[in-house]
Amino acid sequence: MLQNKTVLITGASRGIGRSIAIQMAKAGANVAFSFRSSEEKANALVDELMQMNVKAKAYKSDASDFDAAATLVKEVLDDFSTIDILVNNAGITRDKLILRMKSEDWDDVIHTNLKSVFNLTKQVMRPMMKQKGGSIINISSVVGISGQAGQANYAASKAGIIGFSKSIAQEMGSRNIRCNVIAPGFIQTDMTAELNTDDFIKDIPLKRLGTAEEVGDVAVFLASDKSRYVTGQTISVCGGLSK
Repeated sequence: MLQNKTVLITGASRGIGRSIAIQMAKAGANVAFSFRSSEEKANALVDELMQMNVKAKAYKSDASDFDAAATLVKEVLDDFSTIDILVNNAGITRDKLILRMKSEDWDDVIHTNLKSVFNLTKQVMRPMMKQKGGSIINISSVVGISGQAGQANYAASKAGIIGFSKSIAQEMGSRNIRCNVIAPGFIQTDMTAELNTDDFIKDIPLKRLGTAEEVGDVAVFLASDKSRYVTGQTISVCGGLSK
């Protein structure tokens, strides 16, 4: 589905981003991805991806830094020639009730989760316009749709991603550049491994957590020509949790 395409994924050394990288490679895409600190995990992922007979490279870069994002895109274009697909996945949490939330807790989450999406999207626009097409996939969350106590900063950042993506879809549709959102629910990752998930599962119609691979499958669909008439949409991968 993605043969001879190049995907750039932010924050892909672990979790959902890692699974998206693997699913993209399985579909034939060459994979460039950024990481901020987990160099050992990033190198291990490169090795795994290259075993699938695709080109893969990791870049240490902070997606929330505008200049770093510009440098990253330039380096990927130098190494891969094109960026056909962008997956904005980088994100953090700083969960606290609003009464206890510090200003820096708010700023860090908005900066990392939302500004990073602007930074990378801005940088790939001209290359994608020159190529006369592209697919941008932004990773939000069901929390950005429904909210969650103790996550006002995270919910705001993820809701912002949805509004941003709908705007980009309208701006760039005439240039054959699509922009869509994936909103995962409770997915089996290192983050959810620390939680008591029984309370969440009872509210999920499919009665289980999702897998990062299942998020990756939807990303492959949105990256491919199978979704060529899909733009400005938010797809919840949540087992029916999102109302």
